[in-house]
Amino acid sequence: MIRLVLNDEHLGAVLEEAARACRHRLFIATADLKDVHVPIGGGRAVSFLELLEQLAENGAEVHVLHSGVPSGPLRERLSKRPLPEGMVLRRCPRVHAKAVIVDGRQMYLGSANLTGAGLGAKSARRRNFEAGVWTDDVSLIDPVLDMLQEVWTGGACAECGRREYCPEPLEEPTL
Repeated sequence: MIRLVLNDEHLGAVLEEAARACRHRLFIATADLKDVHVPIGGGRAVSFLELLEQLAENGAEVHVLHSGVPSGPLRERLSKRPLPEGMVLRRCPRVHAKAVIVDGRQMYLGSANLTGAGLGAKSARRRNFEAGVWTDDVSLIDPVLDMLQEVWTGGACAECGRREYCPEPLEEPTL
């Protein structure tokens, strides 16, 4: 299965579907990271951070790999309480991929960052024009997950030509 995801479909078709399907591991890669609100059904929405925390508290391993410094409101929320066990955010300035991988069995791969404009949470006049695919094709998922796992574990750090922008390999947020 390969399904096209366009513009404002990202919020529900990616984050909501990923959260609902995740049982063991959610791996997210994004350049920019903000605490957007995700629809959870019944007209309700929950913050992205809360959604990930709930997954981790329910036993899922949650990894978020991002390149930019999280937005001010997200940094403030992160400073108020520690992340639950099993949830880790790491920063590598070279990450530009946008992917959401659920249990190694489903994947979004596309252009949208985890921001309101990227996911379509803003009005039609203000959101970004985004495109991606949602798939369960492991021949696509496995190589993307392997690449991101190599970055996550620091395998790309030794030969990195941008170390001056990353004083510590794979920075975890300092708050």
